[in-house]
Amino acid sequence: MRRSLKRIALKSFAVFSLLRLQNISMIVLAQYLCAVFIFAPQRSITQVIFDPNVIFLILASAMTIAAGYLINAFYDQEKDLINKPYVTMLGRHIPQRHKITAYFVLNFSAVVVSSAISFRAVLFFSAYIFSLWVYSHKVKRIPLWGNIAWSVLTLTPFLGLFIYFSSTDAHIWGHALFLFLIFWALAMIKDLRNLPGDLSQNYLTWPLVKGVSSSKYWVSGLLIATWLPAAWLLCSGSVGLMGYYFMLSIATVFPALWMLWRTQVAAGYQNVYNLLKLLIAIGVFSIVLMHWTA
Repeated sequence: MRRSLKRIALKSFAVFSLLRLQNISMIVLAQYLCAVFIFAPQRSITQVIFDPNVIFLILASAMTIAAGYLINAFYDQEKDLINKPYVTMLGRHIPQRHKITAYFVLNFSAVVVSSAISFRAVLFFSAYIFSLWVYSHKVKRIPLWGNIAWSVLTLTPFLGLFIYFSSTDAHIWGHALFLFLIFWALAMIKDLRNLPGDLSQNYLTWPLVKGVSSSKYWVSGLLIATWLPAAWLLCSGSVGLMGYYFMLSIATVFPALWMLWRTQVAAGYQNVYNLLKLLIAIGVFSIVLMHWTA
């Protein structure tokens, strides 16, 4: 009995790890907050939250992202065994054939759910699914372009909301540019962190092709570039009390760069990565402050 419970617990943890449910939960929350406070501020909160099309769109996004994590883990298993040994060993409690089956089931379910919205939504999610596969199979191995592709794909679920609400607010592009630059920096920090595994599997990432210092200059430039959309949003007066978040983001660049240039080991890069992820998480919750003023 205890052995069975232990096996169930291990498989549950493995599923949680493979699907990165904590990341998906944060994306779902961010989508809902963006829908309410950015894309459709003229509607009531209940109108947006209980809009069937919004529910289906976010559900389809969550399924597609989960499938993307599965196929990415499938292709990166040998590399991750070096870079993330504990997580990878935990994932081995789920057979590869089950991962592939789940991948197709999740993608098929996403397309079916999107069909309840419109044919255009079906095309959108079909393209998103295909793009995630191409990224995992080929593009992620291309220096720099793999980082850019990851950043765009991470923003794609929010593009779906943008298309659905047909928003014309220019400030949305400011938010999108800010996030794109942060995601791009995160992608390059991941390459620095994952150097041992990438080297063993001959992944031609930017640090391996151009060197660690070149990658650090890129990350530094991207983080400093976030000041432009952050300052523009602050000066526009369109973000309410969320302006304090953009002030925080500008200030956070300094410790992030100090940590980045000071370290040469994976644990140090992971600390920079965690700091930026925390900044993004704070940004998600601060969206509710957009229409509040002092």
